[in-house]
Amino acid sequence: MDTYIAYFDETGDDGITTKSSSEFVLSSIYMPSEKWQENYDAFKTFRKQIRSSHGLHVNEEMHTMDFLRDRDPYRNYSWTFEEKREILICFAKAISSLDLKVVNVIIDKTRIQNKDYPILEKALTYNILNIESCSKGNWKYIIISDKGKIHSMQIIARKIRSVHFIPSDFDFSSDIPVRNLLEDILEKDSRESYFIQISDFISCFVYLYYRYVMKKEILPKRLSYTINETLITNVMEIFKAGGILNTKAAKDNAYGLAIYP
Repeated sequence: MDTYIAYFDETGDDGITTKSSSEFVLSSIYMPSEKWQENYDAFKTFRKQIRSSHGLHVNEEMHTMDFLRDRDPYRNYSWTFEEKREILICFAKAISSLDLKVVNVIIDKTRIQNKDYPILEKALTYNILNIESCSKGNWKYIIISDKGKIHSMQIIARKIRSVHFIPSDFDFSSDIPVRNLLEDILEKDSRESYFIQISDFISCFVYLYYRYVMKKEILPKRLSYTINETLITNVMEIFKAGGILNTKAAKDNAYGLAIYP
């Protein structure tokens, strides 16, 4: 039986306070293990090209929201806004050329009525169930995530693996026992993983698309210097054209964005 590798990262936080983000996005990418080296080599070649064209070091972590907000270390590169937009489009095209699939789950906290709503648990559960459904029992998979929420994610994964259930608001019509997930969710520092950085890039643009295109909120000034609604949509269209989005994760939008509650 084949084995797949999934990488997770998020944008926003899973708290419900006045200081919390209004949305939490959890994105995963997954690929057959035999495609891992091919994807890695292709993306590393791209990073070398970006180093040659724009100076971004091959081993510099791409943390997308910090890049957009011009935080260290990115401000040290002294890129123009046009150059930063070019880099973003290049990243989107490189990601979309890889042999992988993407699941995006959005928890819109403005729609939550129960203050005890388990945001991380819901987002992770929906994401894993989507991957489980795609496997159809034909392959096993492992999950790798950044270290920030690893302990909580491990507990959640153990819980859903031990119970046959389906949430009432999940899009699939049949019970999905989680039987193909191998091991606990494993930890890796995002600085050492191109694939976690890719998950971060995707989750960031899904977050931006949901807030500032779908919900039509006003872009904060610090972000608007670099991006606008057109660029955000263009990135999402690049993902879609590349065929990497698992559009079966949701039926009510073109990008397969699973939005809850």
